[in-house]
Amino acid sequence: MLVAERREKIIDIVNNKKSIRVTELSEFFSVTEETIRRDLESLEKDKKIRRSHGGALSIVTSDTTEIPYFEREIINIEEKKEISLEAVKFVSKGDKIFLDASTTAWYMAQQLPNITLTVVTNSLKVALELSDKNKIKVLSTGGKLLKKSLSYVGSKAEQSVDNYHVDKAFISCKGLHISYGLSESHEQQAVVKEKMLQNAAESYIMIDNTKIGVKSFSRIGNLDLIDTIITDSQTKQELIQYFEEKDVPVIQPD
Repeated sequence: MLVAERREKIIDIVNNKKSIRVTELSEFFSVTEETIRRDLESLEKDKKIRRSHGGALSIVTSDTTEIPYFEREIINIEEKKEISLEAVKFVSKGDKIFLDASTTAWYMAQQLPNITLTVVTNSLKVALELSDKNKIKVLSTGGKLLKKSLSYVGSKAEQSVDNYHVDKAFISCKGLHISYGLSESHEQQAVVKEKMLQNAAESYIMIDNTKIGVKSFSRIGNLDLIDTIITDSQTKQELIQYFEEKDVPVIQPD
């Protein structure tokens, strides 16, 4: 078993049991306790679990509250900028694209050149960001405005997304997990993101290293919803290799 695979299984076990001892994990994986301690140290560093005396604790909660936009703007800024710069490389003149209400999509909107494009978005921030680029046609989904995230959700937003088929979808989310798939903290956001992925010829997930291996409250769907993962330079090569072995290519800055 690859180290990355064992550590993903450790995350699953810890999250399911809420807590577990090093000795139990050592017996389950037939490896030394020292190996497990190194695994737990690495997972804690990556903010996937929390170590306790003699074991590990889950950090997964059922909190469905969205973090206010102004707070999300300043979380992992450099990573999001790296990702958005890579994502823009996949946009071609004449494309029709979905951009979700993530802060990474907003950074991507900042980087988009003023070329002939059609952008469908449920983000008020993205729409405003693109308003000065006169060659880009912006279509807002409308719907119920969530004030914390400055995004539109609900039945009207979902119906709006279903009315379009685009070339490419660029979305982010709160968690990307090998077995659990894509997930969000807010159920209505998850539905809009799922529909964007389903209604695009090509789908890209933009996600920084802190969200890989994470399970959030509301599941968006399996990995087969996405064609390509775009991540930052801090994502470990063993994780990239693991996704690529699952036939999901990963793009990372040089």
